[in-house]
Amino acid sequence: MTSDRKIFVGLRSVRKQSSPAPETTGPRCQWDGCERVGTHRAPVGAGAEGLYLLFCLEHVKDYNKGYSFTTAPSNTDVARYQKEATAGSRPTQGTRVRQPTEIPMPSTIRSGSAKAINARKTFAQREAQEADLQKRKLKVLEAKAFETLGLGPEARPEEIRNRYKERLKMHHPDTNQGNRTSEDVLRATIAAHKILKLNGFC
Repeated sequence: MTSDRKIFVGLRSVRKQSSPAPETTGPRCQWDGCERVGTHRAPVGAGAEGLYLLFCLEHVKDYNKGYSFTTAPSNTDVARYQKEATAGSRPTQGTRVRQPTEIPMPSTIRSGSAKAINARKTFAQREAQEADLQKRKLKVLEAKAFETLGLGPEARPEEIRNRYKERLKMHHPDTNQGNRTSEDVLRATIAAHKILKLNGFC
């Protein structure tokens, strides 16, 4: 088969010509004396979390080489850039992250998850129930239960549980060689704890 046949006459190989690399546009590199486009972000550092500087590829490499990710100081050039950016004399990108001055309580942290919302509700409900229990007048059995455990009606749930465990250990038959009076005290302690638990005191 020859290449001069009619079918091959109109075919020509077409090579794509390489198009020149597009000029990137954007902010100028923040390295002193550099005129290139700064497309790479570099973190400012401690005291300016959330802020970053813009450098070209070459200078972001230099910046990152000298950047210290620990508490040790960075090299002199990078430290100068960090100091200027933190002080505000060098423009930065991003939003500064404000650290909370005090740790929020778990019940006040806002979260969108159903689990967190239910946890906040149950925490608030428990607090309200405890306050309500402290306000209302004790029933006869509840007052007797507190008296059996040797606690006052204002005792916290942890105190009730701890006292119950102490009295169980103290009056257990194994520690008292089967003493009948100790056994009766043990039964009374278990009954008192059961009453307080059923009524929501612990």
